[in-house]
Amino acid sequence: MKNVMTYKGYRARIEFDERDNIFTGRVVGIADIITFHGETVNELRADFETAIDHYISDCKATGRKPMKAASGKMMLRVSPEVHARALVAAKIEGKSLNQWAEEVLGKATHE
Repeated sequence: MKNVMTYKGYRARIEFDERDNIFTGRVVGIADIITFHGETVNELRADFETAIDHYISDCKATGRKPMKAASGKMMLRVSPEVHARALVAAKIEGKSLNQWAEEVLGKATHE
């Protein structure tokens, strides 16, 4: 598994900063920038949860809707050949292209 933490539907990429000897994290998948850090994994997790809770409460206080990582709608541009092969693969499995693509993407992302 990649270095990822999840809290309240937000996912963050975790890295180790060797120079400062701390773990750092950044929420991915949204335009707003949310970062956090900690010297231990427990400190990192606590700071991550605090950062998300603060983000959500700040959005509420300012009348903004907190961003979420994805809406569930996706537009892809692929070559006509790939599109045709995907349609055939979906039909062979007795699924719609959307059902088939969701399954394939889910497997590819290990969900």
